[in-house]
This record gives sequence, structure tokens and C-alpha cells, in this order.
Amino acid sequence: MSSTNASALLSTLVNSYAGALVSVSQTVGIQAEFLKSEIAMGVNAPGSRVAALIGIVGGAMHSTASLMADITAFEAYVTAFTGGMVKADPEDPMSMSVLGELTNMISGQALIKANIPGLDITPPQVLCGENIKAIPPKKADVKSFTLPFQVSGGKLYLILSVHG
Repeated sequence: MSSTNASALLSTLVNSYAGALVSVSQTVGIQAEFLKSEIAMGVNAPGSRVAALIGIVGGAMHSTASLMADITAFEAYVTAFTGGMVKADPEDPMSMSVLGELTNMISGQALIKANIPGLDITPPQVLCGENIKAIPPKKADVKSFTLPFQVSGGKLYLILSVHG
């Protein structure tokens, strides 16, 4: 994939994913505010305690979409998805599955919006820990962006990386 095509694809994915995150959040009753002035090149998700990673595959490309959240944003989504019946606990598989399902829902809607034939997603991987950090590859053909969102007093970060 040429660098021009990769840039166009990244732009399409950024717009599709940002819109999908806001839309899916509204569907479950959460207001997610896209902090456009804080968009960063690379990976920049300070304070993250939980993360979900999904692969975007198909054609001649491989990309990833990750959600990384601080505990406040994580609690908001767990409460919204479970009606408050499950306590947000990074050590509890049930509450962590909320982040995986959120990533699935956002990715599905984003790929429909992007309308790029042949793209599909992999099952999500979920992670937890203190101040999770993603270390992107130092390769010229990998372009990454961090899109920050304010959610219920916390932060949710959407990281998109296009390899190609």
C-alpha cells in the first residue's frame, strides 16, 4: 500500500471510528466528547487502566484499533452496559468483557461507515494494569493517532494504527 493510500485510509478510519465511538456511547446513555484539540500522533493515553485491542484486516492491509480508558471512564461504561449490576473491576472478567464488547460495537459501526470493501475485524483482546502503555513499532509504514474523549469525568482514548 502506498503512503498516499495509507494516509487516505487512516483519515477514513479516524473519522469513522470517532463518529462510531460517539454514536455507540450515546446508544448506551453515555456522553462522549471528542477532544479534537488533544489529538496526538503516536500513542498517548496517560492514566489508562484497561484496554481492548482489535485487529482490522483485509485486502493488503493490517491495522489496529485500541480503546484505552482510565478507571472513571471504565466505570461509566460498565455501569451503562450492565445497569449497575456489575461493579467495574479490572480483575473481573465480566466487567472487562464490557470493554471488549464496546470495542466490537464501535469497530462494527466504524467499518460500516468507512465503507471499505474487504475489511473485517478480529476478536478483541482485553488488558488491565496500572498506567498501561502501548509501544508502537518504529517503522516508517506505521501511522498511529490517539483520539481522546472525555467520558463521565474520565478519559477514553481511541488509538488507530495503519500498517501499510
